[in-house]
Amino acid sequence: MTKKDKREKKFFGTDGIRGRVGEHPITPDFMLKLGWAAGKVFAKTDRGRCKILIGKDTRISGYMFEAALEAGLTAAGVDINLLGPMPTPAVAYLTRTFHAQAGIVISASHNPFHDNGIKFFSGDGSKLPDEVEFAIEEYLEREITTVDSQFIGKASRISDASGRYIEYCKSTIPSDIKLTGLKIVVDCAHGSTYNIAGNVFKELGATVKTIGASPDGLNINDACGSTAPERLVQEVLAEKADLGIAFDGDGDRVIMVDHLGNVVDGDEILYVIARDRRRRNVGFGGVVGTVMSNLGLQLGLEALDIPFTRVSVGDRYVMSALKERGWQLGGESSGHVICLDVASTGDGIVSALQALYAVVSCETSLYELRNKMSKFPQTMINVRVAGKPDLSNNVAVMAAVAAVEARLGRKGRVLLRPSGTEPVVRVMVEGEDAALVAQLARELADQVAAQVS
Repeated sequence: MTKKDKREKKFFGTDGIRGRVGEHPITPDFMLKLGWAAGKVFAKTDRGRCKILIGKDTRISGYMFEAALEAGLTAAGVDINLLGPMPTPAVAYLTRTFHAQAGIVISASHNPFHDNGIKFFSGDGSKLPDEVEFAIEEYLEREITTVDSQFIGKASRISDASGRYIEYCKSTIPSDIKLTGLKIVVDCAHGSTYNIAGNVFKELGATVKTIGASPDGLNINDACGSTAPERLVQEVLAEKADLGIAFDGDGDRVIMVDHLGNVVDGDEILYVIARDRRRRNVGFGGVVGTVMSNLGLQLGLEALDIPFTRVSVGDRYVMSALKERGWQLGGESSGHVICLDVASTGDGIVSALQALYAVVSCETSLYELRNKMSKFPQTMINVRVAGKPDLSNNVAVMAAVAAVEARLGRKGRVLLRPSGTEPVVRVMVEGEDAALVAQLARELADQVAAQVS
């Protein structure tokens, strides 16, 4: 086993580089330098001309950062294929099929329009390994130089990128599986799936009503999409649809709604897919969730004799655990679902298709399939803290946690998790009785607050 690199990255987080537009590092000058640094690193990995794909979501700042990255990359001697608005998983797929050295996505995922960020994919469509991110950060400390004029990179646009990705999505379920007879409402969050997702489901035979598909650069994720499914619920009920599907701004997350208006989150989608693969005797090893995955998912999978393990929050950690174990299914309750047998990264459209495959092949409804798993009530309270207190060494807090766990027994769970983005500790309690769960969460949060105040 290799030793874990203890160096800390200056810019790269668990999902690329992200922040508010206009505040360092989400500025045009930094993006110019980042493009150049990435170009220098990837140009070293290939003996011929290096090619990098660039896609983006629909937020207005994407034009500015696309131009800055293009300038930096071409100055480093890298050729560029521009994809325009394109889901993050589509960039991963197209990076593989075009045999590019890397893919870049300009997106802040489910964040509001005033944020933006950069995600990278390696040539195989997976997230960059740590050593490559460290190498890029090392070049960011150097002065920009431009290759000789004859070696400056060229930029061209791929005009059929959307069509290629639509065909790929359809290919992830068997050709004899049709969605004919299904009425589906699709919410694209005014994001990068706006001109793709509806067409995928229509071409497979479904009757589709698309909402959240009029991006103006400012309305991405605004009271719509997977982070705000209320409008989708209303539309499913009003249209008497069989189900609804909501994506986030860059299309790597999916949340569904059944015909009665119940929201079906990532844990439930993952259960539906895993149960169907087990029913069809398709091997996938086991399922990777996170510390936030609902206890109902764990117990539901155990009842099917499907191995389950938890990792830290973040698709990077889910992916790492899947590869380490040789498993194929994993995800988060937020809707980031990974099906490694058909995709190299989390893909909202592909994950929705895997769930629809279960619905159609079982000749039942999404409502019936989601009800095979009993979701446990969960209460989470954010307790503000100063600094980063180590609660694991706090005797009073640990005693309170043990007391709550004793009351819940095997049918309950407690989690204390410091936020990586806010000065808070998230106190989560989960169990069968919603009222008891809420009471215990409040009592535990008060104990934590008393110790850290």
